[in-house]
Amino acid sequence: MDKQSKTIELEFQVRDYELDLQGIVNNSVYQNYLEHARHGFLKLHGLDFSQLHIDGYDAVVIRAEIDYKKSLKSGNLFLVQTSAEREGRLKIVFNQKIVTISDGILILQAKIFVACLHNNKPIEPLQILDKIGLL
Repeated sequence: MDKQSKTIELEFQVRDYELDLQGIVNNSVYQNYLEHARHGFLKLHGLDFSQLHIDGYDAVVIRAEIDYKKSLKSGNLFLVQTSAEREGRLKIVFNQKIVTISDGILILQAKIFVACLHNNKPIEPLQILDKIGLL
């Protein structure tokens, strides 16, 4: 793997409707948090996910590795930490962690593998890599 980008942090708060019957955040909701943070990561680097799509570029998740460590509950404040690294010519790997703000407890860690397409064909994501400092 090549060099890694700077880590950015976005703050979130658990909402009641994100809980399951056990009173904890449903496992699928964490993927929404991670996705929102990846889009925020791109935006902080001057890339707009929607505009990329309009321009014919799509970053698609091809693999997700998520290790759940603890559970979040209603009202918890937490950070999603995101950095990126290049893997080979065609993939970007987003390294993400969710930690509580109050005590820094690790809730989950994830590796999200993304491939980039231009007009539905795999491409080397040079524009994205340049903006996020991985060229």
